[in-house]
Amino acid sequence: MSKEPTTAQGLQNRFRTHYCGLLNRKSEGESVRLGGWVHRIRDHGGLIFIDLRDHTGICQLVVLPENESQFKLAETLHSESVISAEGKVVLRSDATVNPRLASGAIEVVVSTIQIESNAHPLPFPVADDMPTSEELRLKFRFLDLRREKLHENIIFRSKLTAAVRKYLTDFDFIEIQTPILTSSSPEGARDFLVPSRLHPGKFYALPQAPQQFKQLLMVAGFPRYFQIAPCFRDEDARADRSPGEFYQIDIEMSFVEQDDLFVILEGMFKHLVETMSQKRITQFPFPRISYKDVMNRYGSDKPDLRIPLEIQDVTPLFVNSGFKVFASNTAEGSCVKAMVLKGMGGESRLFYDKAEKRARELGSAGLAYIQFKEEGPKGPVVKFLSGEEMNALKERLGIVTGDVVFFGAGKWEKTCKIMGGMRNYFADLFPLDRDELSFCWIVDFPMFEYNEEAKKIDFSHNPFSMPQGEMEALESKFPLDILAYQYDIVCNGIELSSGAIRNHRPDIMYKAFEIAGYPKEEVDARFGHMIEAFKHGAPPHGGIAPGLDRLVMILRDEQNIREVIAFPMNQSAQDLMMAAPSEVTMQQLKELHIRVELPDEEK
Repeated sequence: MSKEPTTAQGLQNRFRTHYCGLLNRKSEGESVRLGGWVHRIRDHGGLIFIDLRDHTGICQLVVLPENESQFKLAETLHSESVISAEGKVVLRSDATVNPRLASGAIEVVVSTIQIESNAHPLPFPVADDMPTSEELRLKFRFLDLRREKLHENIIFRSKLTAAVRKYLTDFDFIEIQTPILTSSSPEGARDFLVPSRLHPGKFYALPQAPQQFKQLLMVAGFPRYFQIAPCFRDEDARADRSPGEFYQIDIEMSFVEQDDLFVILEGMFKHLVETMSQKRITQFPFPRISYKDVMNRYGSDKPDLRIPLEIQDVTPLFVNSGFKVFASNTAEGSCVKAMVLKGMGGESRLFYDKAEKRARELGSAGLAYIQFKEEGPKGPVVKFLSGEEMNALKERLGIVTGDVVFFGAGKWEKTCKIMGGMRNYFADLFPLDRDELSFCWIVDFPMFEYNEEAKKIDFSHNPFSMPQGEMEALESKFPLDILAYQYDIVCNGIELSSGAIRNHRPDIMYKAFEIAGYPKEEVDARFGHMIEAFKHGAPPHGGIAPGLDRLVMILRDEQNIREVIAFPMNQSAQDLMMAAPSEVTMQQLKELHIRVELPDEEK
């Protein structure tokens, strides 16, 4: 993918005139100086071969025995020592060409070698991709980053970031940096707090996102903003989430509707996929699925559309059923769901036992199923269903001999989620194409939900989103029927971002919070600066912030986010290389007017 010339432009000095991985047949006869790390060294008796590595790749050096002083020097080299070497590029014989290397058709016959830095024995090999514990990899991350795949991931990330910047600036977006030291937010995840030396007893917070600042930039009259924004949240680690900090492609636009933002984002993702990877987008423009529909069909608001399974609603078939478990879940707010696995009806009892175990782990009381065999239907619920119900099921679900249907029944949301978990569980039965990117938008999220624990109406997603229908909807509709201009973008089951058309009108904001039980005084106390800004002329605006780390993960086929971050923390939010977090001196604490009181077990 590199378009660099073979010469090291602007760096032609005593260490380097060319890059190792960019030399090729066209370089034959050139005198070159190369600088890099000794990747491997092989002494073949009469000849010494050195694989020299820099960030562009590997080039083979040859040290001839008649060059006596340099031959003896080469015999003392260790892996990962840093050297500079001068010599002439020659073509390899056809029998010795290495097609796995970009420079595999040539080698450099060395005239001089200079050892710039000797390497001590390594804690793990760099040249050989041997399994290494994560703890050791993170402690010696500077060595781990020399490994080919990880090194390429970081270079890819840099190029992707540059491509994002160019795409957005070409569409008239303005890159603006927002503050890192800001105020603590009462919403969202835990803040990272920074004590103030000049204001004893007060704290800054690292931003969980530049949300309020980017909305204020819209009020300030900047029409299109973006930033490759660092975000800080005191959250636990996951495979797709780094603890502590992450980066997002933060975007906000004024005088826009939801569709305008979708066009920009879809175009950006299409451009990045087509120019930065060999992957392909399944459907363009991206399909839009309502929250209610996605839960009904896939049991998750971040579905992997590559999985060829859909959940189907069969509630109406059992309204008057003699099977009380199904019949009792046909009332409003409950449901009966089914999922058909085509051709899987002949699986062993162990298959069904494992599936039921997984269902129980997801919160189900069990897992009903029916196998449609040549000799007739089999399964634990067959005896409870009438012939009419069995025929209706077969017709509704398109069941043929050899299929198996699994059921879930209960409260709508819980049942959808359990069936969605089972859909993901069965995904391993199907070969998913890793080069296929199934993007989709999830839209029409409910503005409010009922909080069973607090016995009150509460916000279901983002309280600062514009309700669909604006003030009229808030005043005339039942709260749980109100939808919001909120949207998620999902790819292959990974949520890349949430976004919204913002509520820019104070009157609508006060009314929305009133429905959720917040008086005007409390809204002013928490968000007074935003309300004040909106009172001085706020344009309609909306935005989104796709995760840069997750996007790189998807395009590089990585399963863990630490493989696309240069210096990540471990799962316990520790930087093993820099030994962070660490204790500080009493003098530092005194200057910050802080006293540390440890939990009893740590004293």
